[in-house]
Amino acid sequence: MGGVPAYLDHASTAVLHPTARAALLAAIDEGWADPARLYRDARQARMLLDAARETVSGVIGARPDEVSFTASGTQAAQLALLGAARARRRAGSRILVSAVEHSCVLHAAEWHEHAGGLVGTIGVDRFGRVDPVSFTPPPDTAVASLQHANHEVATIQPVAAAADVLHAMGVPLHVDAAMSLGRIPVDVTALGADLLSASAHKFGGPAGVGILVVRTGRRWVNPLPADEREGGRVAGFPNVAGIVATAAALHARANEIITEGPRLAGYVERLQARLPELIADVEVLGDPDPAGRLPHMITFSCLYVDGESLLHELDRAGIAVSSGSSCTSDTLTPSHVLAAMGALTQGNIRVSFGRESDSGDVDALLAVLPDAVARVRERAGAAGL
Repeated sequence: MGGVPAYLDHASTAVLHPTARAALLAAIDEGWADPARLYRDARQARMLLDAARETVSGVIGARPDEVSFTASGTQAAQLALLGAARARRRAGSRILVSAVEHSCVLHAAEWHEHAGGLVGTIGVDRFGRVDPVSFTPPPDTAVASLQHANHEVATIQPVAAAADVLHAMGVPLHVDAAMSLGRIPVDVTALGADLLSASAHKFGGPAGVGILVVRTGRRWVNPLPADEREGGRVAGFPNVAGIVATAAALHARANEIITEGPRLAGYVERLQARLPELIADVEVLGDPDPAGRLPHMITFSCLYVDGESLLHELDRAGIAVSSGSSCTSDTLTPSHVLAAMGALTQGNIRVSFGRESDSGDVDALLAVLPDAVARVRERAGAAGL
């Protein structure tokens, strides 16, 4: 893993799954041709693409023809949201989003607003969770978007309950499952999702592949110029090898998460218990109830600490974690998620475990974190406060 002793940023990108690596290498040789053509190599590529679609649809409880593959999770989310808004523009011009959605969803909503549409934002509680009743849509609502689980504090949203509220008013729901797919079971029917998006590299697939689900019978119109690929939903030549590897990773993860979840949750619980004992003025964020959060992630804020400085201190010690807003590459950008929760937006660290993580990673973090925080506070003139 690049020589890093403790890679604790699996929520940003997971290590490529061994099964995905093998599938990727094989598909590069076997699936290189254009799957839209009719000659032998093209038919082989098409069979690989169709098999991958069958695998993904089977894991998430969708029909194969409801699944399309995009160039990223960001593209999938934005196509889902803007395509539904365009298809339902006669019903209304409003998009509803929660205040803690990933920036790709919020940027799509901003783009819609700049084009003359309306945007409504739903607030969250101190754990980062919406009240499903707050998703009661105004009459001019075209579509709503709610993440399955938060990408910064791991809080699981009451998606099915919100879907019931929206569906009672005839409004479809897009679910961003980028953080949850491959971590906990995801079923589009159980969630009540009309549209769903996810990202392969979050669960051990390769970067450059997203998953877009548009349920049968839901109104959706491509917001971009039309193309014949992927059922008319996604333009451009499909990344067949990457898609095959994505399906292989997701199939493997569906079997692994049953035993992996409790193991990673144990690491998180250990940090929850030890952090307040080792560091003064630290706040663990998100839902303290394990049933209300993803099992592999914990976020905490340290008072009188600059998050970027602490990240660099840990990096020098060989510990890879995240800080700031997880939606941006600039760690100085305050987290809109934490701001919406009313939490401290500076000095936050996100630790996320993966299939390769072990108790030694927890030991490594706990061994260096107190001194790292002390050094940052001392430089800021806050030592002893």
